[in-house]
Amino acid sequence: MKAITVVPGNPGLVQVETLDEQFSRPGPGELLVEGRLLGICGTDIDIMEDGYGALPPGRPSLVLGHESLGTVLDAPPGSGFAAGDLVAGIVRRPDPVPCEPCAHGSWDFCANGRFTERGIKELDGYGSQLWRIEPEYTIRLDPRLGDCGVLLEPASVLAKAWEQIDRFVTRAPLRPRSVLVTGAGPIGLLAALMGVQRELDVHVMDIKGGEPKTGLVEGLGATFHVGGLDNVPTTPDIVVDTTGHGPLVFDLTRKVAPSGIICLTGIAASGRRTPVPLDEGNKDMVLENTVMFGSVNANRRNFEQAAEALADADPHWLKGLITRRVPLSGLTPEALRKGPDDVKVVVDLTA
Repeated sequence: MKAITVVPGNPGLVQVETLDEQFSRPGPGELLVEGRLLGICGTDIDIMEDGYGALPPGRPSLVLGHESLGTVLDAPPGSGFAAGDLVAGIVRRPDPVPCEPCAHGSWDFCANGRFTERGIKELDGYGSQLWRIEPEYTIRLDPRLGDCGVLLEPASVLAKAWEQIDRFVTRAPLRPRSVLVTGAGPIGLLAALMGVQRELDVHVMDIKGGEPKTGLVEGLGATFHVGGLDNVPTTPDIVVDTTGHGPLVFDLTRKVAPSGIICLTGIAASGRRTPVPLDEGNKDMVLENTVMFGSVNANRRNFEQAAEALADADPHWLKGLITRRVPLSGLTPEALRKGPDDVKVVVDLTA
């Protein structure tokens, strides 16, 4: 069985390695899945280049990948799955204590940091020709999604973000009408999709225009703005930021409507310092009843919400998000990095 293995912080050690069959031998009650596609995101690049993540205990390397798609080859009786099912795996596992959130299935709110994550923290990922998984951490996908099912994990992040936004909306008798998404990468475009599905007036802002971003935003019926906030004429009730750019986040506190909601899903590169007048931002947020919160990862409920959102989306539009496929046989660290025209890069585990 071939798999993509990495040593965090050593991009020269990314390789396609033949692993012992024990890595694909299902344990009691587990499913055996044939890997189909693996999505690549900034977290994977951070693991490769910056040393983010953690190796499985006692192991010299980590099987990369948390954005999965596969086909069930074998399922034990009573698992709820059958051979041929199109599936994706949940990333995070609860901590062993467990803390209160993990004990209630909300491992995305783990309180002590002892959670593990496949392909990221102490557990091998889904970047292999075969992988095994517990049924309770497996999501069955609508077979009509096909290869677009690889978008489930990033979509789950936005499903959680929107679930939290929907809860904050109930704090005041105001019905939101518009949303601004800052950043037009995969996370931003999926945020825009879910905003459209909520029948909001959706605006997307990105520093650069051009294809395929312009076509994807317009394909949703949303409005695309190129450049900075000065080029966005609307005053949004909701903002979903996917850039993590500190100065922009500060400016959003002045851009959002009174009683607005700002959801932060992006993380900027570490080590950068930018002075901003925080007292002004604090004043604006207090006087305007603004909510700002961060959101990351997702629990099973959010993965299920994401599966529904993808199933309800235009399949042609979803296909447009996958802009480049890298064959497993020709994989290099350079091939995994996004190019200027890429939206989502995936690895074809069958090629």
